[in-house]
Amino acid sequence: MSIPKEPRQLMITIMYLVLTALLALNVSAEIFNAFDMVDKGLVKANDALDASNASIPAQIKKSAEKGAQFKTYADRVDQVIATSKEGSDFLNEIKDYLVEKGGGYIEVNGLQQLKALRDYDVTTRLLVDEGKGEELKAKMMALKDKFLTYVDKEDQATFASNLPINIDDVSWQKSTNRKASWSDYTFGHMPLGAVMPIFSKFTNDIKSSEATVLNYLAGKVGLTEEVVLDQFRVVSSPKKSYVIKGEKFETEVFLSASAGKSSNTGIKISVNGANLPVDENGAAKYSATANEVGIKKYKAIASVFNPVTKETKSYPADFEYEVGERSVTISATKMNVFYIGVDNPVEVSAAGIPSAQVKVSMDNGNISKNSDGTYNVTVSGPPGREAKINVSAPGVAYSKGYRIKRIPDPVPTLGPKERGGKIGNGTFKGLGGLVPTLEGFDFDARCNIGGFVMVRIAKRQDPEFAPNQGAKIAGQAATLQNKAVPGDKYFFQDIKCKCPGDPAERNLGQLVFDIQ
Repeated sequence: MSIPKEPRQLMITIMYLVLTALLALNVSAEIFNAFDMVDKGLVKANDALDASNASIPAQIKKSAEKGAQFKTYADRVDQVIATSKEGSDFLNEIKDYLVEKGGGYIEVNGLQQLKALRDYDVTTRLLVDEGKGEELKAKMMALKDKFLTYVDKEDQATFASNLPINIDDVSWQKSTNRKASWSDYTFGHMPLGAVMPIFSKFTNDIKSSEATVLNYLAGKVGLTEEVVLDQFRVVSSPKKSYVIKGEKFETEVFLSASAGKSSNTGIKISVNGANLPVDENGAAKYSATANEVGIKKYKAIASVFNPVTKETKSYPADFEYEVGERSVTISATKMNVFYIGVDNPVEVSAAGIPSAQVKVSMDNGNISKNSDGTYNVTVSGPPGREAKINVSAPGVAYSKGYRIKRIPDPVPTLGPKERGGKIGNGTFKGLGGLVPTLEGFDFDARCNIGGFVMVRIAKRQDPEFAPNQGAKIAGQAATLQNKAVPGDKYFFQDIKCKCPGDPAERNLGQLVFDIQ
């Protein structure tokens, strides 16, 4: 059982636990007196809830007049009350029926007492055998769901746990008494005198849920959001805490949760002993020219005049900001070189300088800006030259050089991975061409095989040669490949390849395979 946070609800839960404990004892007259005391206590608590809930609806509707956006919450008030009444009437109807079937009330020692106080047949017959208890269970769960509909959808998940209505549909299934249902577990062979407080507890859950939802709606229209401030602190809100030499430092200094000029709370704000004008919102602006690089400190004091006590209290606080100089940083995203034939990503950062004032140009190459603020550089040969990026902005000029290199030689393979050495006869015949792979190269580049010469050396035979154009093995080379038998040696010689930016094909050497 979850432990409620509200003191009143905690008391009710404890009373219910006491009731449950009493049921485990031999039922004596004293115990029935205890049942009666618990029931009367719950009835009084329900009356107190009615009184507490009575004033909230009118306040919500009145507060909702402040704006049209609050009308939806005011419209839910009557529905909440109607739902609570629906549940209470349902419970009272069952209670009245039980009392009637039990013979009503009799006078004992001058007090009204249930005639069937100790009778458990009437409760078992109606609530268990005739199914009224399961109907009650379904009604309570439906009421909880209905109360939740008056809460905004985004709040329902967390709000559900705050509603006091809670039907424990698990304990009876794990009970050692082997009860047939929730109603049997809750009401089976329960004296009428003990059932009455249980119904009063259910009524309390409904009225407490009504109060919880009404308080939620009250919060939505601002009734519970009014805050009385009795703690103050001064706050500095600078536009920038790091400024460039020659710029102006500017900040707003204000009392937290400040009161404007229209209030009777007199507020004065000073920085380093100089008073600042306070605007209608209770905030003051402080500015100073940054003439030197380094950490700069200033002291702000907010003085508050209390019109009731006629006292003035001051709240000092120390703040600081840093003055720096403009600087530019250029970094190649991949490495400190530019490659011919590919896009080379570059980042240019200029501390303290608006991007619109930064001008970027290049020697021995072209540079273009991307939509995300980064740059692409393209360069052309010959390799070995230096490309230079130039950055200019108000108060700063900077250049940085980069080496120009061609794309490194790719590694040729037969098929996706064969680099030479021993290879099965069938595997060799099934591979259709050479593949140039740029290993460890982070750029988006694709090289192409221009051609090669295939050489077959069989045992005790002269070498056979077959030139091939392109990467795919075709024509004479394909015929020569299909002759492969174990013991043969194959060479792929004079492998030609061309990569982006190459003016002519480059030679990648050769591959040698021993056929198994």
